[in-house]
Formats: sequence, C-alpha cells, structure tokens
Amino acid sequence: MARRREAASQLHGLLVLNKPSGPTSARCLEMIKRDLGQPKIGHAGTLDPLASGVLLVLLGKATKLAQYLLEGGKTYSGRLRLGVTTDTYDVEGEVTAEADWSRVSPEQAADEVRAWAGLTEQTVPPYSAAKHEGKPLYRLSREGLETPVKTKAIQISHAEVRKVDLPWVDFRVSCGAGTYVRSLVHSLGMRLECGAILTELIRESSHPFSLDQAHDLDDVLNEPHAFAERVLPLAEALPHWPRVTLTPAEAALVRNGARLPLATGAGAGDVPSASGLRAVFVEDREQGPAPIALVEARLEDGGPVWAILRGI
Repeated sequence: MARRREAASQLHGLLVLNKPSGPTSARCLEMIKRDLGQPKIGHAGTLDPLASGVLLVLLGKATKLAQYLLEGGKTYSGRLRLGVTTDTYDVEGEVTAEADWSRVSPEQAADEVRAWAGLTEQTVPPYSAAKHEGKPLYRLSREGLETPVKTKAIQISHAEVRKVDLPWVDFRVSCGAGTYVRSLVHSLGMRLECGAILTELIRESSHPFSLDQAHDLDDVLNEPHAFAERVLPLAEALPHWPRVTLTPAEAALVRNGARLPLATGAGAGDVPSASGLRAVFVEDREQGPAPIALVEARLEDGGPVWAILRGI
C-alpha cells in the first residue's frame, strides 16, 4: 500500500536520523523530501548503503551548517571477516580473492585492530564518492576504467576490540571526518596476508549527536504528524558552539556584514578571546532565540573581532 503524503511546509532545522542498512543516504533524503514535503534538504556525512546509524539530515536554512557539522568526529561499531577480499572492501562487493585465515591467531587480529589508532593515512576505496578529474571513483570503477590510487590523511583517536571469534572480529573505532572504515578493514587484511572485508557497520555518533537521539526512518515517514517535533530547531543544531546574544541594533549590523568587537553581546564575557574560536550569533526575540550567523574570533589591527563565517 502506498504511503499517503500529507501536506507539509519547509522546516528549518536538523533531524538526527537512524539510517537503516540497505538504502543509500541520498535515497533516505529523497523519501523524506517526497513524502514529507521538504524540498530543501541535505546531510552532513554520508553513510554507505551497508552502514546504519546516525545520519544528520539538514532541512531548509540548516543546510548552510553542513560543512561545520561535517567536521565532527565519528564513532562506529562494526564487524569484519578475515579470508575474503572484495572490490568494494565490504560484503556487498564482488569477491576478488579468498585465502586461508587459520594461521592468524585471535591475538594477532586484535592487535591489528588496535593498531588503527597509530595510522595517519589510508587508501581511498575505488568504490567511493571521492573524485578524480571531476568524476566519482565509483563511476570509473563501474565503467571498468582504471581507478587512480588516492590516499588521504586520517585521524584515529580510539580503536578497540569487542569480540574475536575468527574469522569474525567485532570492533569499535573513533575517527575524524572522512575516514573510510572499510579501508581500515582492507588494510588490516593486507597486513595479515589473508584479506578482510567489512560485514556490518553502525555509526554510533556524529559529534555532537549520538544514536540515542536518532529517529528510525520508518517512524519518520509513517508518522508525518510527529515530524516537526522530531526536528531540532536551528538554535540547537550546533549545541557545542558558544552562543552570543545580540541586541536588535547589533543584529542589524551583522545582517549588513559588519564585524563586531569580541566583547559584543550578552554571553560574550564567557567566550575566550582566542583567535579562531567559533560561536553562533543569535538575536534575542520574544518567540525564542533566532540564529542569524556563524562567526569566528579573529585578531585585527583594532583588536579582537567577530568575523562572519556564514549568515543563516
């Protein structure tokens, strides 16, 4: 039975979605866009079809915050399997090799997972959205064209083993934005000389939001009357950034692109004067705080000022 669409207005805020395993991140957004009437929609940090967990869905004006939410660290739990290699580095790809894993001890497998914390770069999977000469690598791979080997800098803050039952290994890893967990698994398989693929992956958090705040896709789509209640307002989309409340006169200056002294606004006294600190300017309105700009502290000839990064 087809889902009945109910009329809805464009919302402005953030939905913490628990993406299911199977559909692409883009497909999830397409369903929300179509079924819940949200033409302006985006996300911060895509998930592979295999993966489930936290996907930050941005609605309306919140799409302007994407690059700042993308910067947040991620935590994943997952499972890998030794003895198999695929072209996508995960269980959904075509098998390219199989090897005996029986000589690998549980201790060796666990040590290799923990060794992720010492990695500073990784190879980008040939089936990924990374681009070469303007074309996604996955498109080159699907067309049978040669895929250039690309590497990227990564940051792994924590890697732990949760369970070893060879050929299966369960793990948890915390990493910087843009890290490919399936590449971590692939490189582990290469070091153990038996191959390895990712078989399960859950994004537990995308800083500063976690899975316990997330809403299941089916609930979001099947309960349109509750959709607005599930969307966090713009004022709560960057809870880890300090907030500086402006007077109407100060807010008018910001809307015209003016830079304000660092001491501007209520709450500014609680904000360190270090250059590079980011904050959210909000205007104090009777109906609630209204974010109007993202700003950064900078040192200029006249002293420390708030420079506008992005108007909201």
